[in-house]
Order: sequence, then structure tokens, then C-alpha cells
Amino acid sequence: MVNYGYLIYNRYIMFDIKPYENKFSLVVAHFEEELKKVRTGRAHPNQLDGIKVESYGVLTPINQVASIAAPEPQLLQVTPFDPNNIQAICAAIRVNQAMGFNPSDDGHTIRIPVPPLTEERRKLLVKQTGEKVEEARIAFRNIRQDAMKDVKRKKDNKEMSEDEVKRVEKNIDSILVTMNEKIDMIFREKEKDILKV
Repeated sequence: MVNYGYLIYNRYIMFDIKPYENKFSLVVAHFEEELKKVRTGRAHPNQLDGIKVESYGVLTPINQVASIAAPEPQLLQVTPFDPNNIQAICAAIRVNQAMGFNPSDDGHTIRIPVPPLTEERRKLLVKQTGEKVEEARIAFRNIRQDAMKDVKRKKDNKEMSEDEVKRVEKNIDSILVTMNEKIDMIFREKEKDILKV
């Protein structure tokens, strides 16, 4: 990634773009994590990331009470760290209607067949993923607004000249373009993955 996080100096006053660049990067990282949860028709351990299991009276993320593997393209395998949690894990997976999984267990291991996606379901998933793209873009715009408010405050306090303001704005917009391209690239890859039969 291009590093725009330089400081602009004037009369010993500076403006640091780096914190805003880091915020943009966090949005991209969050976007990538969200897309890992989207089903593609093939089994992937991250598909169960959003599931919480009641273990010893506490709701706990599934990956903290069991190991998750995908031994076959259409099968998830969940192995509880404590066999006493097997029924609670099965129930938590079944309750999540959005996934449509029907787990079965043998008392030690839970097997979850991952049904192939219908064309209609694939299109719906692409649409939902597109909504996540829009959420990321909104987050980007909010970060840009925060940066420009900070710049305006410095300008109003006579800490920055008009030229410096334009330079900072140009650099922030350049980062924004780079981050939007990154989001688009990640989305296109995921879309290809979802639509692949």
C-alpha cells in the first residue's frame, strides 16, 4: 500500500494523515472479516464465526469451545473441547436459520453438511455482499469527513494555510481512492467465489 502518512509542517504546526490512514485500513480489515462469514457453497471454518454457544451459562464464540475444520468441500466438522458441550453447540448451529445448517453428532464430533447453493441463493448472497461494500464506503466517507473537520479546525485556528489544506485534502482523497479500489477488488473475488458452481 502507498504510504501517504507524511506530516505537513508549517510554522512548527503539523498535520498527521497517518491516524486516518489507519482508520481506512481498519475498515478494509473489518470488511474482509465480514466477507469470510458469507457462504460460498463450499465448507469453510469461518462460516461458523458468528455463532455463540451457551457454555457453562455464558454465551461464548463457537471457536472458543470447539475446533472447526472442513475435511471435505461440502462438510464442516466441529470437535468440542468438552464433550458435554456437544448438544449446546448443535442447538446453536440449528438456531441460526440464516445458515440453514442441519448438524448431526456421534457423541464426539459434529458433522455439518454444507448444501450446495441454488442460483437464487447465490444472487441473494452477492446482493448482501454488495450491501457490505456500501457499508464500507459509508465508513470511508465518515473518516474523510472527520479528517476534513480536523483540517478545517486547524485552518480556522490559522495553523494551516489554504495551500496546505488543499494538499492534505488531495492526499486523503488519494488514500480514499486506493481503499475503494481495494474494497472493489475484494468484492469481485468474493462475488466470483459465490457464483462459482
